[in-house]
Parts: sequence; C-alpha cells; structure tokens
Amino acid sequence: MSVRLSEVAHHAGVSEATVSRVLNDRPGVAQATREAVLTSVDVLGYDRPSALRQQMVGTVGLIVPELTNPIFPLFAQTIQMSLAASGYTAVLCTQAPGGVHEDDYLHMLLDRGVAGVIFVSGQHANLDVGVERYVQLRSRGLPIVLLNGHRDEIDAPSLSNDEAGAVELAVSHLISLGHQRIGLATGQHRYVPVVRKVEAFRRLATERLGVADPGQLVAETWFSVEGGVLAARALLARDVTAIVCGSDLMALGVVRAARQAGLRVPDDLSVVGYDGSLISGFTDPPLTTVRQDVGAMCEAAVRALVDEIGGRPHPRGDALYAPELVVRGSTARAPR
Repeated sequence: MSVRLSEVAHHAGVSEATVSRVLNDRPGVAQATREAVLTSVDVLGYDRPSALRQQMVGTVGLIVPELTNPIFPLFAQTIQMSLAASGYTAVLCTQAPGGVHEDDYLHMLLDRGVAGVIFVSGQHANLDVGVERYVQLRSRGLPIVLLNGHRDEIDAPSLSNDEAGAVELAVSHLISLGHQRIGLATGQHRYVPVVRKVEAFRRLATERLGVADPGQLVAETWFSVEGGVLAARALLARDVTAIVCGSDLMALGVVRAARQAGLRVPDDLSVVGYDGSLISGFTDPPLTTVRQDVGAMCEAAVRALVDEIGGRPHPRGDALYAPELVVRGSTARAPR
C-alpha cells in the first residue's frame, strides 16, 4: 500500500517534505523526527520502503504497577520477551505510590514516538478514575492494549484473568475439604478485578453455602502482606475456617495473622492465594494458589498490539483467560 504523505505528516506532526525525505532516506532530518515519521508509518499500517525495513525495530510503552508484588515483574518480563520476538523494544514504566503518575509516563512515551502502549492493571482498572486519557490516545491513532481491567468505554483490545472463575476454583476446593465458613480477603472495591471477585464470592456463598449475608465474610484492604494481616484479623473474628485471598502477598499476611492468633495453617485455618507468583511454592507452608495464565495473556496482548500497529484491528470486548488451581500445603480438611 503506497504511503499517503499528507496522512503520515499529520500523524507525526511534520511537513510532507520531511516525510518524503525520511522515506527516501535523505539527510537533513533529526533522528528523533525520523523515528517519529517511521513510527507513524507503522501505526498507520503502511509498509516501509525496502531500504528502511532493517530499521523497523520500534519501541512500545509498557506501564505496570509497582514491582514489589512478584506477579508484576513476571508480566513485565514475559511481555518484554514477546515484544522482542516481534521486533519491538519495551520502555518499562513502573508506578509506585507517590511516584511518577501514569499520565507523566504517557507524555514521555508520546514524546519518544512509541508505536503503542500496553497497560497492565493501570488506571483503567480503577473505577474511580475516568477513561479520558485512553480516549485521547485512541483519538490520536495510538494503538493500546489493556490487561486486567476492562472498561467498555475504551476502544482497545482488553484481556483479563477470569476472576469469577478463579474464586469458584478456590471456593469449590475448600468446600470439597468440608469448609462451610469461608472468607474472602481482597483489595479495595474500586478496582475491576476486585468487583468481579466479590460478586462471584457473594453468589457462591449464597448459593453453595447458604450464607444469608455474604458481605460479612468479605474484608477489603490492600494487595499486600500488611493488607492480608488486617483482613485476616477481621475474618478470624467471624469464625472462618478458610480464607480466599486476592493475591499471594495477601495470603502471606493471612498466614502471619493466623500464627499471631495461635492458629496453625492448614490445621486450624486453610489459606488460598491468588496469582501463582514464583514465591508461592517456597513459603511455609507452600501456598495453595490460583495461578493466572500469564504466558498466554502476555503473548495474546503483544499479538493484539502488533496487529493494531500493523493496521489489522483486533476484536474488542474482554477476552477472559482461564486460571489454574495449584494445590499445595496451605489447605486441608476443615477442623472439627
């Protein structure tokens, strides 16, 4: 497909003469401008001139939360490897409380002329935050992909772990062990994955355990060890014999709180984590957890972004990936 100079010039914010010089590999163009023009050519779905195809390694923004939770380094590493296999280099941007905000990263990434952006559990997952930033990115023609935080208002491919399925795996496992008093320790309700987990837990507690008020068995704190401790203290006061957690880090906090209360895991309290991070197999006891299919999700996210960059629209809607229950030593039959 022949390149329309006017379209590329408008997208890159340069003159048609500059686009012509870049595509004909002529001197007199700053390197940053040259990269911006070539990125626009890629984003708009045009083929580069054959003489420039060896320069097609582009950059993609990768925005993830803080790396203290071991599941996010796994997402970052897997996505980076998949991008590299597709000829792209990831610019990793990590968000930490009080650190650089997602909007600041986006300004930097746009200045660098990235070909697209992948968001992992970003602001799109926070229901208290509007989606204007993503609408603006799409209006500029920038391809984006969202992981774990679907919003119908955003015109972009979206991929998520099946949160309801994850809760059902955990609760069904505990019921099979004879547990009838099961609690849920998770993060704050403003996040899309939390909303899905809580809705599924409430339904299962009502339908399968006959709980009249399942809300009393839900503790919403933070996805951290400290958050797990707080949640466990609240749930243990309600006489639960098992706790399903919103992350493996929270599960470690639940184990800590149980021991502080003089309880043994799993003899007195069974604990199920979530994520399937590498640490879960090396805890004491080894943690039963629900593992996200990080490999499949990351590979699909990169494939979707590369398709979008190449002008091949990827299906919208939320693609759900089935999790896996990994049974280890932190769950056992319910105590009498």
